[in-house]
Amino acid sequence: MKLSKLAVTLATAGLFFAGVAISAEANRTTIRIDQKITVDGKTLDSGKYTAEWTGDGPSVQVTLLHGKDTVATFAAQIKQEPTPNSNDAIGTTDGPDGSRQLSSIYPNGKRISIQLNSDSAGPSGSSPSR
Repeated sequence: MKLSKLAVTLATAGLFFAGVAISAEANRTTIRIDQKITVDGKTLDSGKYTAEWTGDGPSVQVTLLHGKDTVATFAAQIKQEPTPNSNDAIGTTDGPDGSRQLSSIYPNGKRISIQLNSDSAGPSGSSPSR
């Protein structure tokens, strides 16, 4: 009897931790930046970055990582998209000084986009590029 309770407890714990790992992976995407862009007042060089977001509902907190280093953290809104994104992509707008500013992130295979709040992305007015 004790052995079966132990087995059930271990199986439950295993499922819990597997769910946590899947959930964490579900809120993460890799983006490639092919030119310098600005986000949250910081200039990012071209390269591969990881975007991770936390939060419930439409408001989320996004952390951009370059390797293991956090390079930016900002507030954003989750927007539902009509179809899944066909690849990882970003949207940018023109900043007042001519720089490109990150305005959105489109995670591959998901039916969402992550829209940066205007104070994180800077002034808008240009159409995002995808």
